[in-house]
Amino acid sequence: MTESESTPVRSTGPRQVRPRTEGWTQKLDADGKPLLQFAAPKKGMPPVHLADLTPDERVAKVKELGMPGFRAAQLEKHYFQHYTSDPAHMTDLPASGRDELAAGMLPHLLTEVRRLETDRGDTIKFLWKLHDGALVESVLMRYTGRITLCVSSQAGCGMNCPFCATGQAGLTRNMSAAEIVEQVVRANRLIAEGGLGDPRRVGHEDERVTNIVFMGMGEPLANYNRVMQAVRTMVDKKHGLGMSARGITVSTVGLVPAINKLAAEDIPVTFALSLHAPDDLLRDEMIPINSRWKVDEALDAARGYFEKTGRRVSIEYALIKDMNDHAWRADLLADKLNARGRGWVHVNPIPLNPTPGSVWTASEVPVQNEFVRRLNEAGIPTTLRDTRGKEIDGACGQLVATEEDQAVAAGVPTD
Repeated sequence: MTESESTPVRSTGPRQVRPRTEGWTQKLDADGKPLLQFAAPKKGMPPVHLADLTPDERVAKVKELGMPGFRAAQLEKHYFQHYTSDPAHMTDLPASGRDELAAGMLPHLLTEVRRLETDRGDTIKFLWKLHDGALVESVLMRYTGRITLCVSSQAGCGMNCPFCATGQAGLTRNMSAAEIVEQVVRANRLIAEGGLGDPRRVGHEDERVTNIVFMGMGEPLANYNRVMQAVRTMVDKKHGLGMSARGITVSTVGLVPAINKLAAEDIPVTFALSLHAPDDLLRDEMIPINSRWKVDEALDAARGYFEKTGRRVSIEYALIKDMNDHAWRADLLADKLNARGRGWVHVNPIPLNPTPGSVWTASEVPVQNEFVRRLNEAGIPTTLRDTRGKEIDGACGQLVATEEDQAVAAGVPTD
């Protein structure tokens, strides 16, 4: 670390490391600022799937395919309850036209390229290839009393945060609602088949994903309409997966207008704001979207979400050694949160997960503990997050399609 790369916050204060990239070049706009991609490149979306449609649209589509409308409900049951798109398993449908109906309503969306598991078998990372060759990942995690799936909402990401592996390649395209839902259905199928441990031995035979976190590849609120269609399908008890909205977490780096829109949806999902710095000087460098909406604007929107929904907000904070883990920043964060009231927020500090090419590392344990202590002492409920899947590059900020992944997806042998 050279002197130019480290600037003290105060003359007698701790070292202040500035955000930078190493091993890759951050994309810049015409003004030399980090490029933000809100609009996805125009690329062909996958074929329309049952999960892209409303219940009424599904009935209409089935009729277009020459079948009575009530067949839509049968397809919903096969897909959302039995986790299958295979017409061979749909014996309640007439043999004549069954294959055509399944192909028209449940087209193939995700091809599993690779699956990595932790030694204990409680965390599995999937690499999926989409219809156009784009690669995305999702991570399935078993905890005591719940099973969580971290889903992707975009192939790549356009938010260009220098410490996140996903954003290094920029945004490839938005994912469809059905591509998002399909990650859940495929995870449920694996669980039902005993792939996360035999359900008959580790839990109940009807085990399935109980919690969703939109913390995989992509900025969920930059793909707002498709993400919300996926959420509606997840929580629909009659025509979807029937999950609890409270078990679904939608995160953002701070797209303020979309946060306000989410608050008005009347779907009480858990909302998480990836803050990572309480001061604009540092957050401008860490989170490029801060050039549009500053810390206080993002926190005001988060507080507004709580007021509208009554759902406590989560603040995500990646603790990075000598960059954002200073005690004074814990105090500043507490002051800003308490200035907006009490009881509306919970802070989740996350020790930074290493990514290829990164020169940064997690805060030292005593520093982590002091950061948490100061927030709790200030009356802010704070819990250091247990990160899963680091050994398989499946933890927060580690999801990225590498050159090796591209080669595997293309069928090229790797060492």
